[in-house]
Amino acid sequence: MTASGVAAGQSAERSGLQAEVTREGITVTEAGQSLLHYQLRTKSLDGAWPRANYIHPLYDLDGNVITEDFPEDHGHHRGIFWAWHQVRVGDQKVGDAWVCKDFLWDVQSQGIEYDTGGCLRLIANVEWKSPRICNQSGEMLPIVAERTVISVHPVHNKYRLLDFEISLRALLRNVRIGGSEDVKGYGGFSPRIKLSENQKFVGNNGLVEPQKTAVEAGPWIDISNETGGLAILCHPSNPGFPQSWILRAERSMQNAQYPGAEPVELSTTTQTVLRYRLVIHRSAVDQTNIAELFAEYASEVH
Repeated sequence: MTASGVAAGQSAERSGLQAEVTREGITVTEAGQSLLHYQLRTKSLDGAWPRANYIHPLYDLDGNVITEDFPEDHGHHRGIFWAWHQVRVGDQKVGDAWVCKDFLWDVQSQGIEYDTGGCLRLIANVEWKSPRICNQSGEMLPIVAERTVISVHPVHNKYRLLDFEISLRALLRNVRIGGSEDVKGYGGFSPRIKLSENQKFVGNNGLVEPQKTAVEAGPWIDISNETGGLAILCHPSNPGFPQSWILRAERSMQNAQYPGAEPVELSTTTQTVLRYRLVIHRSAVDQTNIAELFAEYASEVH
């Protein structure tokens, strides 16, 4: 079954997973329980930090919201997002997608598909634009074509899998993207999730201590406490694998860093593809379970 380009006010459903499309975005539910909302339309907080093309809210297995949007400490943070401080055309910095300044995500089209296993795929085709790059008529020119596929898997008794495949292709020559221009170099795929005082950060080699700068912690990080948590898995096909991590124990996002402070060029002919899997789990899922889930993810052919 495929429901491509579902219009606002319509819905698609199969195997308990349902997607409802409105002007604001796409809400996915399973058996009547909300799972996530993808933001199609640009939203802001009283005109500040305008943004689109991200996930919020994201819910845990018990229906509790686990992401944050417009948090007081970093108003530009938003749910599950992927963004870069540096978006450059030649020597010109054309906008800051991380802090939502001089930047626009123009969702050109969206669609919903199902695979034979009952997985729901949310597909968004997005153009990056900036008021700093316009034609002679003053119209903003598209800078990058982004195609993002968010795959929502049916729930297991202990966890849910959520996949992101983010494909980027430059529409202008000499487009480069990069992280913050400091020793931290943060940028890329970034969940802003609610944290507790007793959560632990665990990688494939055990406990990880968040630092001010990037840490080398392997291909996955699990952030959880005694009730459950969220694991972030990086696919081995990602450029720069295994990516470094910017981790924060409070009041901030968690970032699978790519490419770091030094920007990289995007091709006009070949896609740069970034793949990540989130594992939303109960406390019964431990380090061994996450390692096994990563091995399964790593073995998938794309």
